Amino acid sequence: MAHLELIPKRDLSSFRKLAIGSWKTAYDPTVYGTLTVRMDKAMAYIEAFRQRTGVRLTVTHLVAKAMGEALRRCPDANAILRFNKIYLRKQVTLSTLVVQTDGGKVDLTSARIEDADKKSLKEIAADLEEAVRRVRERRDVALEKGKGTIQKIPYLFLNTFTWLLSFFMYTLNLDLSGLGMPKDAFGSAIITNVGSLGLDTAYVPLAPYTRVPIFVAPGAVKEVPVVEDGKIVPGKVMNINATFDHRFIDGFHAGVLANTLREMLENPFEKFDALPEASEAPVSAVG
Repeated sequence: MAHLELIPKRDLSSFRKLAIGSWKTAYDPTVYGTLTVRMDKAMAYIEAFRQRTGVRLTVTHLVAKAMGEALRRCPDANAILRFNKIYLRKQVTLSTLVVQTDGGKVDLTSARIEDADKKSLKEIAADLEEAVRRVRERRDVALEKGKGTIQKIPYLFLNTFTWLLSFFMYTLNLDLSGLGMPKDAFGSAIITNVGSLGLDTAYVPLAPYTRVPIFVAPGAVKEVPVVEDGKIVPGKVMNINATFDHRFIDGFHAGVLANTLREMLENPFEKFDALPEASEAPVSAVG
């Protein structure tokens, strides 16, 4: 008689298959932390930016821009491990996780932002919008080829496959795009907005095969009582939840990243892109 009554799950997504193939054990060097930031000025900045530029700016765009700047200030965190040696990346490339639905099956994939430390918010918003469109319309050829390859791997060999994939692409630093594997699909850090799911706090697990040492998960913006000048007043706050690899990112690096995020998000009019004058706003963005 069976110990448990079980039914095999069919039609797993490529993301789920990769997750199963990634972890052999629960032991890892992961550190978790949450930074709570005031978002009153950031939300006002987003609204003003939309009105004056016609660009649909979001919290994810602000976090991506701030994270790009944070990695520029802390290049030691913009790194990867190869043969237990730390190698610094020459570029700041970020990715955001995108939900993809097809025939009722939900999958997760990534949309990349290259040179996030050098681009304006307009450029980041445009890049991300186009990347998300390509992903959801399945026009990213390399990504689709890679997911197709993963779907063909038997479950028994998933752990071996993801280990080999990571070894060839990152340890040996080989370009496998000719075999259908997208080049640097995840970049220096991954941003996933759990606030869109209504969550305030959530910690995303590191995915070893990606070799990404930092996962950032902004939560929902909510109104709570805050203290200003000794008085309790309503204020908007957001949790920025982070997971990082403690093998080469420590408290000092985390402090630089966290302080940069707070500095920029709590002072957006001074730290982000200058807004055009109201008289310069496009007709479609006003009224």
